[in-house]
This record gives sequence, structure tokens and C-alpha cells, in this order.
Amino acid sequence: MDMMMNDESLMLQDLVQRFVERELMPLEAAVLRREAETGAYKLLPEEEEPLLEKCRELGLWGLDVPEEMGGVDLSALDRLMVEEEVSRTITPFEFPPDSPNLHMLKAVATPEQREKYMIPYAEGRMKSCIAISEPGAGGDPAGMITRAVKDGSDWVINGRKIWVSRVPYCDFIILMARTGEGQREEGVTAFIVEKNTPGFIIEREIAMIGGKKTYELVFEDCRVPDGAVLGELGRGYAPMQLRLNIRRLQVGARCVGIIRRALEMMVDQANNRTTFGVKLADRQAIQWWIADAAIRVHALRLMVQAAARTLDSGGDVRNEASMIKVFATETAQEVLDHAMQCHGAMGLTKELPLQLFFQQVRLMRVYEGPTEVHRMAIARRMLKSRR
Repeated sequence: MDMMMNDESLMLQDLVQRFVERELMPLEAAVLRREAETGAYKLLPEEEEPLLEKCRELGLWGLDVPEEMGGVDLSALDRLMVEEEVSRTITPFEFPPDSPNLHMLKAVATPEQREKYMIPYAEGRMKSCIAISEPGAGGDPAGMITRAVKDGSDWVINGRKIWVSRVPYCDFIILMARTGEGQREEGVTAFIVEKNTPGFIIEREIAMIGGKKTYELVFEDCRVPDGAVLGELGRGYAPMQLRLNIRRLQVGARCVGIIRRALEMMVDQANNRTTFGVKLADRQAIQWWIADAAIRVHALRLMVQAAARTLDSGGDVRNEASMIKVFATETAQEVLDHAMQCHGAMGLTKELPLQLFFQQVRLMRVYEGPTEVHRMAIARRMLKSRR
């Protein structure tokens, strides 16, 4: 785990581990009980506010925010380590702000947009989300048909988006829409659309597994100023891919944390549970589950760290991000299934976090690109390299 990390990184890791174990894990019982009884998977304000205050006190705020904006400006390697540690708990908490959107703003925002959106976003005074997928263009975002047409000094947007997270709580949304005639990524532009903009409609809330919710949005003659264009006109696909690649590496780091927790629970259960006069720890099937989980989580962590190093050095991580997305989600789902099986009926209850982890990993196999699409992209790159 630590071979690529310097002393400062190790100190940060220790700080985050203690935060997770002392502040977040004690909330798990209440979170699980609330989700089981009401379906609400969230922290209450009186639970979240002390956590946010503790983050400010410990310097765990704005971890990849630029230093000139008061942030820590962590490397990708350190940021993904933080992601791994906080993912060991089912308590729904992330160190603010949302990293991928921040990176997209950092890459292409104008000085005016940085002042109006990025700075308050980095300081935690604003929240954002991104709308990419459409009812007819999910795994292939290049097939989107939502369109923005120039009208004087404004843009008029018409279309529909789906599977968008956190919409009701966001102050602005990053919207991807077509402004050109290209059939794939050509002509895709990013726009910043503020909440309460006329024509921006939350059509419906969609309940998902794992306690998650997403939203379907409609844009009917939604008018935004020319200053709402984020990045270059017709070139929004590249910064969107930057955001997606960062999110895919985060998926890998999150799966490392989830696998670690599932493996710990499986080992504890194997050491303490006896069936038919034999400890589970002495059964070969259980031993192999544990061994395979340990091998794969080690390999996955090294994959994530190597990709983070490449990202920090300015390299292209598209292929590595796809590999990580596939390997991480499929490995985590298998390990969680074995951990649930090892716990017997108790593993299937809502009293343990395993079932929520399992559902959330199942979601991960679809969002940020289905695993099948990533396999296709990996194969395409490999085949092209030998032509």
C-alpha cells in the first residue's frame, strides 16, 4: 500500500484513517437502521454538520482545490488514497467538494466563471452536478441529441437528460449539449446552467438500488447567456472525458476500500464461526475466498496508484481508467458476494453494511460507462496498436 507514498502522504493517510474510524464508523448503525426503516440513505443535518466542522479543523477540506483558493491541492495519488480510506465505511460522507466537477472547472473555466462558480464551489458554498446521459444515449454519451442553438447573445437549450445525481441540492449543473453537426464527439459543448433557470425542469426522481437516487431532467427553451459556455465551443468532449477518467479512478479507489472492509469482515467471521464442529477458517473454500480477495485487492491498489502517477505527470490514463473500472467493480462484487455467503443469513440482513456495499458496487458497473463498453474500448486500442 505505502511503497509509493512519502512521509507527508503517510501522515495524511493516518489522519484520514482515524477520522473514518472515530467519526464515520460510529454512525453506521444509525445510517443502516434509517435506510432499513425508511429507505432514506443519508446523514441527518445534526450528524453531518459536526463532520464538516471537523474536516475544516483537521484540514480535510478542499483536498484537490488549488492552493490559491485556500485548498490543499493534493496529488491524484494522495487524493485517491483518501478516497480509498473513506470508502471503508457505509456512512455516506465525502470530503467536499466533488472532485471530478472541480477538475473540469479547473481545466476550462474562464476567470469570470472561476470567480462566480469555482471559488464558492471550492469553499463549500455551492454544489454542482453534471448531466451527460440521455434516455437514448447512456453508455455512449457521444450519441447525445440535446441541442443548444445560438439566439442573439444567448443559447437556447432543448432536450432531456437522465441518471443525474444530487440535482435538488445543486446550485448549478454542468450540461453537455450539441452545438455542431458532428455525429459523435464533434460539436459537443459544456454549459453551466443555474438552478431555477426558466425551462430547466426536474421531471422525476428515480429511486435506485443501494439507497441512491437519480433524476430525469427536461430542458424546454432553456435560455442561458453566452457566458454560460464552459470551455471551447464544440470541444466539450475532452474536458468531459477528463472528468469521467478521474471518476473512474475514484471508482477503483472506492472499490479498494470496500474490498478491504469486506475482507476484514470475512476474516473475522471465519475466525469466530464454527459449523459442524469445524471453524470456517479451517475450510478450504473459505481460505481460497480470502486468499483470492487479498491477491486481487493488492493488484487493484497497484493499478490505481500507477494510474494516479500517470495522471499526476500529465499522461493519458484513458486505457488504465477503463481497465480499473472493469477490474475494480467485478472484483468488489465477487468479494462482497463471498463475504455475504460467509456470514450466512446474517450477511443478507440490513443490519450489516455488506448488502448496501453490494448494491452500490452493482451500480458502479453501469455508471461512468458500463463494463462492457470499457472492454470494447480496451480491445479496440489493443487491436489498433498492432495494425
